[in-house]
Amino acid sequence: MERVELAGGVSLSRMVYGMWRLAEDADRSTAHIRAKVEACLDQGITTMDHADIYGGYEVEGLFGAALQGSGLRDRLEIVTKCGIVFPAGDYAAAPIKHYDTSAAHIRASVDRSLRLLGCGHIDLLLIHRPDPFMDFAETGAALDGLVASGKVRAVGVSNFRPWDMAALQASMAAPLATNQIELSLAAVEPFTNGDLASLMERRLPPMAWSPLGGGRLMTAGGALGAALDRIAVEQGVDRGAVAVAWLLAHPARVMPVMGTNSLPRLRDVSKAFAVKLSRPDWFALYTAATGREVP
Repeated sequence: MERVELAGGVSLSRMVYGMWRLAEDADRSTAHIRAKVEACLDQGITTMDHADIYGGYEVEGLFGAALQGSGLRDRLEIVTKCGIVFPAGDYAAAPIKHYDTSAAHIRASVDRSLRLLGCGHIDLLLIHRPDPFMDFAETGAALDGLVASGKVRAVGVSNFRPWDMAALQASMAAPLATNQIELSLAAVEPFTNGDLASLMERRLPPMAWSPLGGGRLMTAGGALGAALDRIAVEQGVDRGAVAVAWLLAHPARVMPVMGTNSLPRLRDVSKAFAVKLSRPDWFALYTAATGREVP
């Protein structure tokens, strides 16, 4: 599978496996989690996307337990996020959901993630959400310090607007490597609101969470459903492969973060790379998604 080189010298697989729903799986056994990782590796998917908050702060521990004694860690890149505090798990005493991008919290979150994942380092750490109370200088210095320490190889952000990302980068020495944003045929706003353009200007490949719109694209009706079905039939794949191929076709080098818990579906996610979309095909899907012809 194609690799994407990020600022900071980290290389990720073009497609990423997301752990958001790992704790929701009926089978949370070590064997089943390892089977998912092996299904990814069989397709060249080596990058695993986490966040401390996933599964009510349970997912990193589940995944880390599955890694122990397996020899898998050396074949993977680990992405994780921090900055959201939610009244659950280790943070059950929190009085309200809030953001914490203080240096102390970021450092403690990284140490917690390393312990739970059983890793010596995190390949890519993302600040999970833009924090309206962020001290950019403090947060930037904390991220720089983590890179300098070797605990984190590269850093980036998630769900940031261009100005938030620029303000943080201005307070840092280490380069921000990516912005993980919601991007799909069900969330097309980044194509016109500056989010994608700002990343392309800086030559930073975006990560796309919920590339199937949380599953909505698999059942969409109307013009979008018809357009997906037409191309799917022509290319001998399902709707999901077409929707992901639409992201892969974009020159921004989008990295879709796939989140299925189904092993059969997971084993097929790389079929999207075999889908070839013409420019008219790409715009047929875009037009159907926006509900209007381009001007």
